[in-house]
Amino acid sequence: MKVAVMGYGTVGSGVVEVLIKNHDTIVGRNSLDELELKYILDIRDFPLDPNSDKFTKDFNDIISDDEVGIVVETMGGIHPAYEFTSQLLQRGKSVVTSNKELVAQKGYELLRLAKDHNANYMFEASVGGGIPIIRPINNCLSANEIIEIAGILNGTTNYVLTKMIDEGMSMDEALLRAQQKGYAEKDPTADIEGIDSGRKICILADLAFGKHVFPDQVYTQGIRGITLEDVDFAKDFGGVIKLIGSAKKLPDGRICAEVRPSIVMDGSVLATTSGVFNAILVRGNALGDAVFYGRGAGKLPTASAVVADVIDCARNFGRTKMIPWAENDRDFVASNDTLSSRFYIRAYNVNDDSLAGFDRALGIYKVLERKNQLPDEFAFVTEKITEGELKEKLGGMESVEIKSLIPVTDY
Repeated sequence: MKVAVMGYGTVGSGVVEVLIKNHDTIVGRNSLDELELKYILDIRDFPLDPNSDKFTKDFNDIISDDEVGIVVETMGGIHPAYEFTSQLLQRGKSVVTSNKELVAQKGYELLRLAKDHNANYMFEASVGGGIPIIRPINNCLSANEIIEIAGILNGTTNYVLTKMIDEGMSMDEALLRAQQKGYAEKDPTADIEGIDSGRKICILADLAFGKHVFPDQVYTQGIRGITLEDVDFAKDFGGVIKLIGSAKKLPDGRICAEVRPSIVMDGSVLATTSGVFNAILVRGNALGDAVFYGRGAGKLPTASAVVADVIDCARNFGRTKMIPWAENDRDFVASNDTLSSRFYIRAYNVNDDSLAGFDRALGIYKVLERKNQLPDEFAFVTEKITEGELKEKLGGMESVEIKSLIPVTDY
């Protein structure tokens, strides 16, 4: 079996390294006749690379070569990755990818193409990097009805929040440190604004609940508005702030999917997940909670997951293993306003009249305190309530400036 790799960036070069370095182990352990790298597609030149004889700039070299049965797509983005992947699947070539954006947008179509042409489209590395999560959902947890999936899905934001929690760094200082260490891109928008986590929770929701969910159906809020004041108030409540992506099944059969800063209580595995590590909790009706933990990114951890999919494709060559989910139903995803939770609120311009207003609107709530708290600053945690109801109750308090509204999780 011959393999091609499209895209020779961080992940693509890691895949090549693992395929070559571990070749004998991979072939021997998995009873494969052969698994040989034949092409590397990239528009750039790598004249000093030890694999320089394998480079091509022409996609036709790969798609027209009948020896190539598996292609790794680590190009990123939608175009031309979507067009290349579609054509390869139509030729009966299996495709393995780490491209979360492509899977989140086009996964339904590409899985259907794979099924129609007896090929496979696999994407274990698109969600947890080196953490196995897609295969466990499909296989190990298949006896469960999945009720909820939630997790820390982005290492950059988790590193930033960890620095704020543990060292009292400001958001800007922690982000700069992440960039200096190579954990954050020069333009960190996709991470900080929750876009990356949103794509990942779409893929997890597709797998868990059986219908395609588009990123624009996921309520997405990043960590840009989180301050050290919020960190201190959360600590007084006995928790920490994490950027959580979640998808939950509702009693009426629909789901709610969102990405947002949330308070996770001390003692939870998610609360103790720090730095660039990720953790994904799967809640099943038979198993209860299972947590998958590890490095969510990085050259070799991600490459490891990609190559595991390559091996799976080789073992199942000529037959489709991945079960496609159903096409999108816009009514399938409900507004996050319908979810019930306790909420942390930080407000300013609060006086005696405002406090009386909170009492009338919300009844019982827990008041929080922090060091150097300002005289007109007030923070508290509500009893369980839907976000829609909460916003309605707070709507009449125009003189109060609500600076933070963050849900409190139950995991």
